[in-house]
Amino acid sequence: MVKLLDEHERTMAFAEVALSQIKSLRQTAVPRNYEIWYVYATGYNAPLNKIINETLARNGTLSESDLEQIYETYLSHIKASDRIDKVGARVIGEIDDVMTLITEALGMSESYEAKLSGANEKLRSAKNRDQIKAIVDGLVKSTREMREINKALENRLALSKTEISNLQHSLEAIRAESLTDPLTGLGNRKYFDRSIEMAVQTALASGEPLSLMMFDIDHFKSFNDSYGHLTGDQVLRLVAMSLKQTIKGQDITARYGGEEFAVVLPNTGLRQALTVADHIRRAVMAKELKKKSTGEILGRVTISAGVSMLKSDDDTDSLIERADACLYAAKRNGRNRVVCEVDPEYAAETRSQVA
Repeated sequence: MVKLLDEHERTMAFAEVALSQIKSLRQTAVPRNYEIWYVYATGYNAPLNKIINETLARNGTLSESDLEQIYETYLSHIKASDRIDKVGARVIGEIDDVMTLITEALGMSESYEAKLSGANEKLRSAKNRDQIKAIVDGLVKSTREMREINKALENRLALSKTEISNLQHSLEAIRAESLTDPLTGLGNRKYFDRSIEMAVQTALASGEPLSLMMFDIDHFKSFNDSYGHLTGDQVLRLVAMSLKQTIKGQDITARYGGEEFAVVLPNTGLRQALTVADHIRRAVMAKELKKKSTGEILGRVTISAGVSMLKSDDDTDSLIERADACLYAAKRNGRNRVVCEVDPEYAAETRSQVA
C-alpha cells in the first residue's frame, strides 16, 4: 500500500509540473502538450529536456510549431515503435500458433501412416470376412478423423493468413503515419531525409538532373503573435495545400520543420524548378486567409523560396546547404521571391557569409 501511495504521489507531482508549465507559458492544455511537459517533468528523455531548455533560453517560450516539432522528433516516433513492436509480437504469436498446429498435424499424419501400415499387415493375416471388415472399419474411421484434422488445419491456416495480412496492413499504416506530418498531411522531416538521400544517389548514378526547392513562410511568427497558434496552423495547411495541388508524381514534398517546406524534383533542371517554385509562390499569394471563428479577412500569405540543382560532386548536405542559402538570400532581399544558385542575390549572400 505504501508503495502504491508513493507512486501516486510521484506521478501526481509530475502532472502538477506539466500543468504548471502549460499555465505559465499560456499554452493550450491539449493531450500533446501535456505529454510533452509530463515527460519533461520525469526527466527520462534527456534530448527532449535539452531542446526545450535551449528553446526557452533563446526565445523565452515555445511556439506551437516548436511544440509540434518537439513532439514529432522526440515522442511520436517512440509511439510508432511501441505500436510496431506490439503488431510484430502479434505476428510472431500467430506464426507460433500455426507452427504448433502444423506440428500436431504432422504427428497425426505419422500416426495415420502407422495405422495404415498396421492395417496392411493385419489384412495379410486376416482369416475371415469379419476380421477384414473390422480392419476396414478401423481404416475408414482413421481416414475420417484425418480428413477432419486436415479440414480444421486448412480453416485455421486461412484465418491466420487473413490475420497476418491485416497485421501487415497495420504495419504499413503505422510506417506511413510515422513518416507523415500530422498537421499538413505532407511527409515529415524523417520522410524527407530518407527520400532525398535515395533521390540524390539515384540521380548521381544515372546522371539525370535533380533540383531541390526550399520554402519558408514570410513573417510566420507575426501570424502566431497577432492571431494565435490556430491561425498559424491554418497558414501551414494553406501552404501545404498549394504544394499538394502543384507537386505531382515522383516529386517528394515534405514539411522540413516549423514553417519551412522542401520539395525534391527528380529529372528536373534548374530553370524548370524555378518555374515550379514561382508557380507555387504565386498560388500561395493568391489565396486569402480567413479566420474561421469570425470570418475576418486576415490578408494574404507569402512565401520565399530557394532553389538548387545537384552537381556531380555534390552530396545531400551540399545540395541542401545551397538551397537553404538561396532561401536566406530571398528573405534578405525582400521576401516573397524565388532565388536560385545562379542569381546575383545568392552570390552576394555567399560572399557575405565568407566575409
